[in-house]
Amino acid sequence: MVDFKLELVAIPVSDVDRAKTFYTEQAGFNADHDHTVNEELRFVQLTPPGSACSISLGTGIVDTPPGSVQGLQLVVENIQAARAELAERGVDVSEVQEFPWGSFVFFSDPDGNGWSVQQIRG
Repeated sequence: MVDFKLELVAIPVSDVDRAKTFYTEQAGFNADHDHTVNEELRFVQLTPPGSACSISLGTGIVDTPPGSVQGLQLVVENIQAARAELAERGVDVSEVQEFPWGSFVFFSDPDGNGWSVQQIRG
């Protein structure tokens, strides 16, 4: 059987530099690549700490409207620590919400792309 690994998700943004700053300085993602091929094509790859999947931002990457991606999910072992870290970095993050399947916090990037952070119930 062939392994199919999800390794990159494109995120539509209106301002690449603003989004890169948000994801690296506030959300704590690692900046892996930032290549400008020409005026129509710039590729930025960012990876959440500990993740095997990255996101891409840029110009000429996707045609979807900025802010249209919803439901992106990060998984952590300690939701309280994750929320505290995001808040300390200046992210407008929700309070912890408890559900039968886990604890969550929610935030959006400057364009409104929506993220959740989950601590899975053991």
